[in-house]
Amino acid sequence: MAFTDRSLPAREAILGAARTRFATDGYDRATVRAIAADAGVDPSMVMRYFGSKRQLFARTAEFDLRLPDLTEVPPEQAGRVLAAHLLDRWDGDEALQILLRTAATDDDAADRMRAIFAGQLAPQIATLTGDPDGAATRAGLVATQALGTALCRYVLRLPPVVAMTRDEIVTWIAPTLQRYLTGPP
Repeated sequence: MAFTDRSLPAREAILGAARTRFATDGYDRATVRAIAADAGVDPSMVMRYFGSKRQLFARTAEFDLRLPDLTEVPPEQAGRVLAAHLLDRWDGDEALQILLRTAATDDDAADRMRAIFAGQLAPQIATLTGDPDGAATRAGLVATQALGTALCRYVLRLPPVVAMTRDEIVTWIAPTLQRYLTGPP
């Protein structure tokens, strides 16, 4: 659907309100009416511009992990570089937090999360290790650590994990990521 330049401010207000509402309430509890009210528009505009709540969520959750090229760092540093990068991404990207909250209860969001790790991380691991057959397994294991850390820090807000500095978390999880990236099975 083509939009006029006049619709851009309304669409951006809806997207901003949706990001905030999904992050605060989660996918299931967020309503189109509440998002529209937060954006200062009629609910019909949300449907007109985005089609459905699910499509609106998908637009708010579009992102790229922007992974560093792990083949350009010393192989023994890949876990540390990846841990630091992923933590920075979680800290700086509200869409990742929205997707994490929603993936626990929504199959489409869970599919999206799986696709992100498989599609963006597995190819790098295949290049890094020279083992394309094992890359998906390694990417899945990296995801367990990354998503577990993010869940505990940003969703469950476990006090010891929330209290840790970025560098402390990196120090703790980097060896595990290193083993998943380059260690023996």
